[in-house]
Amino acid sequence: MRSIREETKLKDKKILLRLDLNVPLDNGKIADTTRIDKIIPTLEFLIKQNSKIIILSHVGRPKGKVVNELTLKPICEDLESKLNQKVKLIKKNINEISNKDLFKNNDEKIVMMENIRFYFEEEKNDPEFAKHLSSLADIYVNDAFSCSHRAHASIHGISNFLPSYSGLQLDLEVSALTKITSEIKRPITCIIGGSKISTKINIIKNLISKFDNIIIVGGMANNVIKYMGHNIGKSLQEENSDPIIKEIFSLSEKEDCKIVYPVDIVVGKHLNGTPQIKELSKISSDEMILDIGPKTINIINNIIDESNTILWNGPAGYFENPSFSNGSIKIAEKIIENNKSNKIYSVAGGGDTVSLLNSLNAIDNFNFVSTAGGAFLEYLEGKELPGIKALN
Repeated sequence: MRSIREETKLKDKKILLRLDLNVPLDNGKIADTTRIDKIIPTLEFLIKQNSKIIILSHVGRPKGKVVNELTLKPICEDLESKLNQKVKLIKKNINEISNKDLFKNNDEKIVMMENIRFYFEEEKNDPEFAKHLSSLADIYVNDAFSCSHRAHASIHGISNFLPSYSGLQLDLEVSALTKITSEIKRPITCIIGGSKISTKINIIKNLISKFDNIIIVGGMANNVIKYMGHNIGKSLQEENSDPIIKEIFSLSEKEDCKIVYPVDIVVGKHLNGTPQIKELSKISSDEMILDIGPKTINIINNIIDESNTILWNGPAGYFENPSFSNGSIKIAEKIIENNKSNKIYSVAGGGDTVSLLNSLNAIDNFNFVSTAGGAFLEYLEGKELPGIKALN
C-alpha cells in the first residue's frame, strides 16, 4: 500500500480524494463532526502541496437516487469553516461533468461532488462510471477506510485507471489494526461486547489464535452465563447460541487463549430499574443483566494491568443509563491510566464504544479510536477489504 506521503510531485496535480463524510445529520445540521475532524490532516497536507482537490463522499443510503435531505452541503460548509478556505459544492450530474466544470479560476483549490451514492453506478462498481471519475484527475487517494469493505466505483474500481494512494487517516487506521492483528506486542487482550454473539463469532475465532485473553461482556456475555448453567432472567439473549459458545471455548483451549466472562453482575427489573449487584447464582426470573459487577471489574482491570496491547469493541453494559455505566467507565479509566504511563497500546472501535468514549471526552486518551464500523469489524475477522486490496 502506497501512502500519498510518498508521492513528491503533487504540485498543481488534480487529486480525486475519496473521504467518508457520512456524519449524522439532524434537520440538516451535523450532529457529530468526528469523521470530518479526522480527515483534516490529509486535506491540509494536500493544500500545502498546492494540489487541486476533488472530494468524493456520501451521506446515508439514497440507493442511486437524488435525496435532497442527503446533500453534502452542510458538510461542505463545515469543511470551509475548519479549513478557512472555499470549498465549492458541484451539484451538476457527475456523468455530465468535465474538467472545465471543476476549477474555473485560480482561487478554486477544493471542490466537492454531490453525494456519490446518488448514482446507482457507484454501488454497482460500474467500470465506465469509475473510468469517467478518473478522467477528472491525475491521482486517486483513498482516505475512507470505513468504506473500504465496499467494492464500489469510488473505492475499488477507480484504482484501475489512476495511480492510487492511501490518505493519512487510512494509514493511521491500518497501522493501528496491524499492531493488534500481526505486529503484536504481548500480552494482548480483547474486550468484546455487543448484543449478539453470532455477529462477533468470526472476529473471536480469528483473534483466538493471536490473543492471550478475550473478555466477553455486554449482551454477548449473557449467553455465556446461561451456557454455564445460570438463570439470566429477562436478560437480552440470543437463541441457539450454545454451539457457538462451545466452539469458542474449544478453540480457546487449543490456542491457549483465556476466555473471561462476568463472575458477578448488576441487574435491574427494567432498563430504568434500580441497580442491584448480584452473584450469578442469585439472578431472579424478573431481572435483567445490565452491567458487570465489582468483582468482574477487578478481574478485568488486573488483566489490563498485565497486558501490553488492548483492543476494545463493545461496552460492558447498558451505559446509556448512568445506573448501569459503571463497568464501561471503569474499563475506560483503567485503559486510560495505563495509556498515560505508556504501559499499553490501546485501540477502540465500534459505534457504541466510540459513543461511550465521546461521552467521557476520552477519545484522545487512546492510541487509536476507529469510527470505521463495518470495515473495522471485517478487518478483525481477517477479511481482505476491496478498498485496501486496490491500493496494493
